[in-house]
Amino acid sequence: MATEKREGEGKKEIIDLCAKPYASGCVISWDGVYTSVPPKTEKFSDDGENDRLRYGLSSMQGWRSTMEDAHAAYPDVDNMTSFFGVYDGHGGQAVAKFCAKYLHQQVLRHEAYSAGDIGTALQKSFLRMDEMMCGQRGWRELAVLGDKIDQVSGLIEGFIWSPRSGEANKSFDDWPSEEGPHSDFHGPTAGCTACVAIIRNKQLIVANAGDSRCVISRKGQAYNLSKDHKPDLELEKDRILKAGGFIQVGRVNGSLNLARAIGDAEFKQNKTLPAERQIVTAYPDINTVELCDDDEFLVLACDGIWDCMSSQQLVDYVREQLCTETKLSVICERVFDRCLAPTAGGEGCDNMTMILVQFKKPVGLGSSEEQQQQPSTDQTAIIDKSASGSGSESTNQTATIDESASGSGSGMTDQTASGS
Repeated sequence: MATEKREGEGKKEIIDLCAKPYASGCVISWDGVYTSVPPKTEKFSDDGENDRLRYGLSSMQGWRSTMEDAHAAYPDVDNMTSFFGVYDGHGGQAVAKFCAKYLHQQVLRHEAYSAGDIGTALQKSFLRMDEMMCGQRGWRELAVLGDKIDQVSGLIEGFIWSPRSGEANKSFDDWPSEEGPHSDFHGPTAGCTACVAIIRNKQLIVANAGDSRCVISRKGQAYNLSKDHKPDLELEKDRILKAGGFIQVGRVNGSLNLARAIGDAEFKQNKTLPAERQIVTAYPDINTVELCDDDEFLVLACDGIWDCMSSQQLVDYVREQLCTETKLSVICERVFDRCLAPTAGGEGCDNMTMILVQFKKPVGLGSSEEQQQQPSTDQTAIIDKSASGSGSESTNQTATIDESASGSGSGMTDQTASGS
């Protein structure tokens, strides 16, 4: 089942900033972002399970004037595979909603997925999102998924320029093109992060582009399975500069504080470069982990959570809650309440989305004690957000978790996964 965040009641549109510096129910926070007063604390939650795992998820708009996150949870995308994803939108909600609606479908339909190469299927599907959002068809889909004004125009446009019924019933991967006034649409200026976890048998495959994060708890220790793609990371910076961009006050071209994202077409217009080498790229890191008996649960969350809690702090809190609470979505909701800022401005004011996945039974990879006696010789591949922000970029990799690794930067004990 896939669920998406929905906007709270009473959304106020800012029509003319010059004539109306603020609108009823909205103020401009210290960082120039519109906030809702009071915060919208209504939560949209869901729970589910199968014979291998159970999950709970929740989302909350919070202090922001709009909800721009989306998420998807499919415990059974096929008879042995689960799919979970969080998408943190910026510049609007449409791209995040688009990914929540279509990304998992593209993964399942890719020939690499059928061949068992889930990592490649994920990488190709992340890039495919950018392709699908171009042209008349992409514009129409985004308009319907966007805010209220865009929905109206999108529905009208869809009525006039909708595909013929025969085309609409074609298999999804055809994604038939449409002719219309937006046929030359190059893609949205808005964008989103994407952090996805696929669980198949004993394998966990994580794909990430942006600064949402996936963390696993192994015997109570937090291990980051994704890296936050910030512009000041050396390899991100190198790609940005080589593609003709620049970094100013920690932002790509002085604007975007992410080095990778789906959407953001304005940063992807260099016709001489492939998608992976654009100023901003949707190309994800892939981290594949062999699960073992010690793995307790998995967390995927947007940066509205990670801005307020370290990976280890969140793992500690979840483990504490699991002692008395059986409904996983309730634990997610309590995390939001813990993170929500008391006043507008600063940390705790972002949209919040979290998926908590608990493994029901051991996966059975042999004795964990024997594994600990065999120290890993792999090098750290995924960089913890609390660390210094340096290190090498990871691509496709099979990872073991280095039990001897330790986090750095702020005295945290967050661990990182090491890849071969």
